[in-house]
Amino acid sequence: MGKKVKKEAEPPPKDVFDPLTIESKKAATVVLMLNSPEEEILAKACEAIYRFALKGEENKATLLELGAVEPLTKLLTHEDKIVRRNATMIFGILASNNDVKKLLRELDVMNSVIAQLAPEEEVVIHEFASLCLANMSAEYTSKVQILEHGGLEPLVRLLASPDPDVKKNSVECIYNLTQDFQCRAALQELNAIPPILDLLKSEYPVIQLLALKTLGIITNDKEARTTLRDNQGVDHLIKILETKELNDLHIEALSVIANCLEDMDTLVLIQQTGGLKKLLSFAENSTIPDIQKNAAKAITKAAYDPENRKLFHEQEVEKCLVALLGSENDGTKIAASQAISAMCENTGSKEFFNNQGIPQLILLLKSDSEEVREAASLALANLTTCHPANAKAVAEADGVDPLVNILSSRRDGAVANAATVLANVAMQEPLRAGLQSHGVSSALLGPLRSANTVVQSKAALTVAATACDVEARTELRNSGGLEPLVELLRSKHDEVRRHASWAVMVCANDELTAVELCKLGALDILEEVNLSVSRKNKFSEAAYNKLLNNNLSLKYSLTGYLSSSDIISDGFYDYGRINPGTKLLPLKDLCLQEPSDQRAVLLVNSKSSDVSPPPSTEDKSSDVGYGRSISSSSSFRRASKEKTKKGRGKKEEEKVKEEEEVSTLPKLMGEGSPEKEWYPPFDPDFRVYVYEVTKSIFPITNIKEQIEVLARYVAEKMGGKMSKEKLHNFSWELHISELKFQLKSNVVPIGQIKKGIFYHRALLFKAYKKWYTHNPGCYKAVHFHPLAPSPPIQGQSFPPLPTNRGANSSFPPSNGGECKCPATTHCLAPRWLQKLRAALMPDMLSPPRSVLFQTLPDVPDHPQNVHPGRKEHSTTKRRRRRRREREKERKKERKKERKRKKRKKTKNLEI
Repeated sequence: MGKKVKKEAEPPPKDVFDPLTIESKKAATVVLMLNSPEEEILAKACEAIYRFALKGEENKATLLELGAVEPLTKLLTHEDKIVRRNATMIFGILASNNDVKKLLRELDVMNSVIAQLAPEEEVVIHEFASLCLANMSAEYTSKVQILEHGGLEPLVRLLASPDPDVKKNSVECIYNLTQDFQCRAALQELNAIPPILDLLKSEYPVIQLLALKTLGIITNDKEARTTLRDNQGVDHLIKILETKELNDLHIEALSVIANCLEDMDTLVLIQQTGGLKKLLSFAENSTIPDIQKNAAKAITKAAYDPENRKLFHEQEVEKCLVALLGSENDGTKIAASQAISAMCENTGSKEFFNNQGIPQLILLLKSDSEEVREAASLALANLTTCHPANAKAVAEADGVDPLVNILSSRRDGAVANAATVLANVAMQEPLRAGLQSHGVSSALLGPLRSANTVVQSKAALTVAATACDVEARTELRNSGGLEPLVELLRSKHDEVRRHASWAVMVCANDELTAVELCKLGALDILEEVNLSVSRKNKFSEAAYNKLLNNNLSLKYSLTGYLSSSDIISDGFYDYGRINPGTKLLPLKDLCLQEPSDQRAVLLVNSKSSDVSPPPSTEDKSSDVGYGRSISSSSSFRRASKEKTKKGRGKKEEEKVKEEEEVSTLPKLMGEGSPEKEWYPPFDPDFRVYVYEVTKSIFPITNIKEQIEVLARYVAEKMGGKMSKEKLHNFSWELHISELKFQLKSNVVPIGQIKKGIFYHRALLFKAYKKWYTHNPGCYKAVHFHPLAPSPPIQGQSFPPLPTNRGANSSFPPSNGGECKCPATTHCLAPRWLQKLRAALMPDMLSPPRSVLFQTLPDVPDHPQNVHPGRKEHSTTKRRRRRRREREKERKKERKKERKRKKRKKTKNLEI
C-alpha cells in the first residue's frame, strides 16, 4: 500500500476578507459600527449599546451626544428580526430621557415604533415598543402623533397579552393618552373598557393601579359610565373596597366610584346591592385620610343631582359628613365641607346641619389653612342662603368675628363666601344690629376695592344688607367706604353694577350719606348708566331716584315734577327744565352770575346767614282772623305803611329806600368777606309769609277750609285775581325783569315776587308744606301737586299748556271718586276743590301758548303728579313707544334697501 499523503488546505479566495475579532472598550467605536452593512455586527453593536444604556441616565446622554439615535432609527425597519428587536429594546430604554424624546419627535419615528406592535412580532418587541410609547406619551405632541398614526388600537389589543410587562406598558400609555378628550372618545369607539376591567383581576398591583387610574379618567364621560355599569364594573370596584389586602387601591377605586355616582342609574344599582351603605361606613370608619377625602369627593360629585341628594338624605349621609369635619387631615375637612355645600340644595339637609354642622364649620373658620377656611365659608354661605334659622345659628355660635377676619384674606373665594354669609345674617333685623359692633363696614373696604368681580359683587351686596341702619351708614361714610362703592357703579359687570346700585339706594336713605354720594359723582354716574339701554337696571333707576329725592332742585329740573312726599326746604331753587346729561349749576354759581334774558331762577330760603330771630310781625298779625280776614290784615298792613310814609319827607323816604337796597343786596348776592362761608340769599318776605301762615292759617281745624284759605293767601301775595280783560295789564314779565335788575342776579327769592303766574304761585304753595308737619293731612287731602300746571275750572276754557306729555290723564279727588281732567275739557272735581283751584290759579294767569313756550319751563301735565310715584299716562307712553318702534322699523328698512342696492351694484359689476 502506498503511503497516505496529507491534503493541503485550500487558500481562501483572494477577494474575501478574513474574519476579524475586535474587542472595543469605547462607546464611540460601537456607535460607528451601527453604520455597518453586516447584520451580525449590527446585532452585537445594538446589544452592547442596550447594556450600556441600562446602566444610567448619564450613559443615555452620552449616546445622544455620540449621535447614536439617528442610525438606530434606521434599524427599526431592518429586515433582520434580531437587529430590529435589539434596536427596539434600545429605544425602549432611551425614550425615558427628555432630550432623546425631543429628538425622536423631530425625526418622526412614531410610525416605525407603532409598527413594532404588529401581532406577528415577538413579545419582546411588543414589550419594549410599548415601553417606548409609554415614555413618549407623557408629552402632548407625542400624544397627537400616536393618535394620528393609529397607535391606540394596537395598544388596546395588547391589553390582552399574556406578558404582564406588555400589559403594564400598554395600560400606562393608554392612561397618558386619556388625558386628552379626543383619546377618550376614541377609546369608547374601540370598546376599551372591558379589557381594562379585566386588568383589575391581575396579580400585579401596579397593573391594577394603572387600570383604576385609567378608569377614573374615562368615567368622566356619561357613555363610559354606562359601559362600565353594563360590564359589571361596579361589582369589581366594591369588591376591591371590601378587600383589606388591596387597601393601596382603595383611593383610586373611590375616585372611579365618585364618577359613577353621578349617574342616577348607577347610584340606584349601588344602593340596591347595599354598596352605598358600605361606602358611607367605609368613609366614616376608615383611618386613611386619603380614603376619607376621596369618599367625600364621591359624595360631592353625586350630590349635584337632585335625585342623588334625595337618596343621600334618606341614607343619612349628613352624619358621615359631620364626622369627617372632625378629621385631622386638612384635605378631608375641605372635601367634607364641599360635600356639605353640595348637599345644602336639599332642604332637609339644611335643617339637619343647623345644630350639628354649623358649629363645626365655624371652628374651621379659625383654621390656619386658607383652603380650609375657604371651604368652610362656602358651606356656611350655602347653608345660610334663604334659611333664616341657619343664619341665626351662625350669629349665635359666634361666627361673625371669624367671618369678618376672613374679609381680609388673600383668597378671593374665601372673601366672597364670607361676605355672602354676612349678607345673609344682615337680612334679619334682630341680627343686623349686632353686626356693627364687629366692624363689618370697615372690614368691607378691602373687598370693595378688590379686582375680582365676584368679590366686588358680594361686598356691594353685603353693604346693601348691612347699611339699613343709620349707625351702619355713618360708619361706612366715616371709614371711607362710599368712594369705592361709587366706583363700582362704573363696572362693566352687570351683577357688580346691580348690587352697587342697590347699596347706593340703601345708603341714600340718609341725607348726609346721600349728599356725600352726590359729591363723589354717584348721581352723574347713575344718570350715564340709565341712559344706556344695555347697562341700566331697575336698581340703578331706583338709586338715581333716591339720590334725586335728596336733591329736589335737580329732581325738579330733570323730571319736571315733585311728588307730594317731596318736601322742599330752605335752599331749594327752580332753575327750569334741563336735558338729561346736562349738569345743573350750584346755587352759588347762579347767584354770582350777571343778570341775563334767561328765565329767572326761583329761590326758597327763609334761613338767614346770621343767627338772628325772625322779624317780628306779631303786632301785624295778632288780630288776623281766618278766611276773609287775611285780605283785611294785608290791607291793614298796607294802610299802616302808607301812614308811616306820609309822615316822612321825600328825601328821607329815598334815603331809607337806598339804605334798604344796600343792606339787602349783599345778602341776596351772598357777598361777604372771603373768609366767611357762603350762604344762600336770605328772603325776609318769605319768612314773614311763613310766620303769618303758621299763626293764622294752620290752626284751622277744617282741612278743606284751611286749604282754601291758604290758596287765597298765596294768590293774594302773587298779585291777586284778575279778569281776562285786564290780563294785558298784569305785566308779570316786566316785574320779574325789574327784580333781576334790582338784585343784579338771575336768582329771585320767591318772597320778592309780587306778580306771579301759576308756577310762581305753585312754588309758594309747595314751599309751605315744610311747616305742615303738625297736620300732614292738609296737603295730602287735596291730591294736588303745586309744582304742576293747574287744570281748567268747570265751565271755563283755557289754552293748552306746553308739555311733551299726554294731554289726558286722571285726577283723583279727595273724596275717593274718579275725576277726569283733560287739559282741554271741563273739570268734574268737587266744588270746593274747584274753588281752591280758582283761588290759587285764577283764569287770568293763563297766557297765550306762544308766551308759555317762550317763558315757562317744560313741565308735565298736572295729573302726572297727583300721587307719589305716578308715572306718565299710559296712552302717551304707548304713543311714544309706537313712534319709536316705527322709527326703528324705518331705519331697518332703509338699511336693508341700501344693502340690497349695494349687492345689486356689485353683481352688475361682476357681470
